[in-house]
Amino acid sequence: MSLPDPVKSEAARLRGRLAVCGMVAALALVSACTVRPLYSNQPLSPGSTLSASAELASISIKPVNTRYAQQVRNNLIFAFGQGSGEPASPAYVLDLGVTELVESAAIVQVQTQEDEPTAGTVTLTANYVLRDTATNTVIAVGKRSIPSSFDRPRQEFAAYRAQIDAENRAARELADLLRLSIAQDLAKHGKKA
Repeated sequence: MSLPDPVKSEAARLRGRLAVCGMVAALALVSACTVRPLYSNQPLSPGSTLSASAELASISIKPVNTRYAQQVRNNLIFAFGQGSGEPASPAYVLDLGVTELVESAAIVQVQTQEDEPTAGTVTLTANYVLRDTATNTVIAVGKRSIPSSFDRPRQEFAAYRAQIDAENRAARELADLLRLSIAQDLAKHGKKA
């Protein structure tokens, strides 16, 4: 009968301890996870009785004054209400301000003597303030931006149309980003209350 090798048994114990520590760390990480799907029927906040989609549908958006801001507003109304329009008696009011920045991205024109821009970028930036209608308290304030690139052909109307198409793309993407951001803001607000 031989005695156990002390070096091998020490290594085995060390591996066992590392495995147990690894399992404990993994369980601690998994138990801290509080991810919930945005499109579920569960409420955004623990104290709310409304589902996430119903709470977003209860947001009214104030009128805006530019074409691209109106595009963002229209896309947001459609996204919040899932196609049903604005609510008759809103629980929240969203004050939305949208600005536009148009830049030339490239100044290379191969076949001409002039330095005409051949590409551009439209950046739409939205500033928003979300208020509770009943108490007029500010729930969230935020700012989000989306760039959208476009080609500038030589024809004036084609270049103008390309810029408008880029504005429309940016407005759609900005509305999606704002919807997610506002849903997160509502979830955070519910945790504070």
